[in-house]
Amino acid sequence: MRNLITDVRGLRVGHAQDARLASGVTALVFDTPAAASIAIHGGSPGVRDTALLDPAMSVAAVDALALSGGSAFGLDAMGGVQAFLRKQGRGYEVVSQLAKMSARVPIVPGAILFDLLNGGDKNWGRMPPYWDLGFAAAACAALEFALGTAGAGFGATTANLKGGLGSASAVASGGFVVGALVAVNAIGTATIGNSPHFWAAPYERAAEYGGLGFPAKITERDLAFRVKGDAPENTTIAIVATDAALDKAACQRIAIMAHDGMGRALRPAHAPADGDIVFAAATGRCAREASRRDLADIGAAAADCLARAIARGVYEATALPFAGAQPAWRDRFANK
Repeated sequence: MRNLITDVRGLRVGHAQDARLASGVTALVFDTPAAASIAIHGGSPGVRDTALLDPAMSVAAVDALALSGGSAFGLDAMGGVQAFLRKQGRGYEVVSQLAKMSARVPIVPGAILFDLLNGGDKNWGRMPPYWDLGFAAAACAALEFALGTAGAGFGATTANLKGGLGSASAVASGGFVVGALVAVNAIGTATIGNSPHFWAAPYERAAEYGGLGFPAKITERDLAFRVKGDAPENTTIAIVATDAALDKAACQRIAIMAHDGMGRALRPAHAPADGDIVFAAATGRCAREASRRDLADIGAAAADCLARAIARGVYEATALPFAGAQPAWRDRFANK
């Protein structure tokens, strides 16, 4: 196991970023179309093509999912991922028997986060760069990928530390593999007060984010309301996946359950001016049928994986090279 979402068979992940821009894109590409759905619990989401993920809608599977920086400008990234997949002959096939013609449309829902005020040069001229970044991210999708200041997490921040791109995986008690991928751009904090300890400490495995556990005591000051700025506008966008064979309705339930991971790892989460989103997908690579118990088991494991991935994203991040940029966790705490 890599402790990455790519431990779930049937998917790959790629990043593309622009250091001058201080933003980027992450593409999760399925080997074959996968069932997927979404749960949106933040108050200000930015999404593309997510209505079709409702279990009542007719498209049963997606070709890829995309996470992007750039706020609403980043919604172009999904088009870049689509263009790459179209070159590969991928996509939902539409056939006209009468005209004897057909066309393929890759299905690539996605979500964006706000990173426009992180010090990067956003004067991109006539056209935002996110379409090209999406194309490049899909083109390099692989089983191994970077964490921290990479892809959609390149320009991400939290209330007190540099945010980043995180991932984690686990095997649920029923044997299904579960993984999470997240761009941590939270309005709140992933760490407790002014300490190096993570809110997600109880879920850590193998010292993947320092092995510090909880502090000896959590004080009232540690629990005080702490967010980024007077009018915080940020979001944490995530994907959880499993190798179980699930339909869209089951994926939607997994996405809802996985949101608990945000509540475990971030304080606060799901605020009015953030867009906290979880996609859930099922590749169907495990032949055993999932029971109702398995569905609950997968959802619980997805929430734990997401909490761990959030902490890893902050733990692995490096600071942006701009005046006034937030410090990385390692800058503040690695040698203490």
